[in-house]
Amino acid sequence: MRGPDERVVVAGIDGSESARHAAVWAAGEAHHRGAPLRLVQAYLIPSPGITGPFVAGVRTGFQGQAETWLDEAEAAIRRQWPALRVRRVVAEGNPVAVLLRESRGAELAVLGSRGLGGFTGLLVGSTAVALAAHALCPVVVVRGRMPDDVPPAAGPVVVGLDGAADSDDALGFACAEAAARKTSLTVVHTWNELTLDGSLRAMEIVPDEIEAGERCRIEGQLALWREKFPDLRIDVEIVRGRPVRTLLEYGEDAQLVVVGSRGRGGFTGMLLGSTSQALLAHSTCPVAVVRPRSLP
Repeated sequence: MRGPDERVVVAGIDGSESARHAAVWAAGEAHHRGAPLRLVQAYLIPSPGITGPFVAGVRTGFQGQAETWLDEAEAAIRRQWPALRVRRVVAEGNPVAVLLRESRGAELAVLGSRGLGGFTGLLVGSTAVALAAHALCPVVVVRGRMPDDVPPAAGPVVVGLDGAADSDDALGFACAEAAARKTSLTVVHTWNELTLDGSLRAMEIVPDEIEAGERCRIEGQLALWREKFPDLRIDVEIVRGRPVRTLLEYGEDAQLVVVGSRGRGGFTGMLLGSTSQALLAHSTCPVAVVRPRSLP
């Protein structure tokens, strides 16, 4: 058990190649943060109403498989981070519920982009949205160009920004990640006719004027962070277009894309419904979802 004030990075493990890549990625985060890594494997026994020796045998089998998968993940981690403090958890229960519990007090929760065993379908449908929406720490889904590829280690950090005050947590996370990785930060803000005042007619839209206004608003939000990270190169891209498509394009050359768990303006509904699923399913680099700390 960890102390209430101890920092920890949590990684969900399920035996898949994707999860092993995520565990190694999480180990790097733990190393840079000076925190231990907690590897979590959750399993759910089918037909929970059945009791007796059969269930005991099934449970033993699941526990043995969980330990094997944890061994494999830890071996991959040790090859790159031999001195890292690694702790292991095997838990019976719904994987999302287990990870939500483990995220309490954690600095970061990390998952692969697809899974086997206890985490089968973790990133399909509403489950990923629920985890990103309710985890008590930032959630990172580790992806490469293909589902089982090693995630990229070069390129800028990209953050989707909409100018809302509650996106500051995502911005701060992105600044810290870029600084720790000794790379630049690209701030991406999109606008289109649907995000502007509904009373405007298409013929009244002057793109150059709108871009200038949006850039001024984003630069105002960035002012404090430029002061906090004076050595960090921050590039601002104001794009007329759709947020997911734009972030996917910028993510092609990035090592991490960061978004808030909800938004307005250019990123309204970023992590609700099909929009979030598209980003998590198609990004070619890890995606971090950062909830505002003010949310329950």
